[in-house]
Amino acid sequence: MNTTLTVVLGIVAILLPLFIGRLVWKRFDQYFGKNDEAYMDTLGYFLKKLGFTALVAFVILWIGMSLVFNGSTS
Repeated sequence: MNTTLTVVLGIVAILLPLFIGRLVWKRFDQYFGKNDEAYMDTLGYFLKKLGFTALVAFVILWIGMSLVFNGSTS
């Protein structure tokens, strides 16, 4: 793969998890919040939200980096 293309795709693969993680963080309350403010203000809920967002962002980053650098060994 061309070096310029590898750099551009690498930058996209790094920035994509940030945007996806932000989207997951904002939409988490709609899917798992149960419309209960008392539940959504607990530490357990915050840790679940933080962990799920980090997990999704890490998986997207891993997939993106493996796709970018899979063909750049030549």
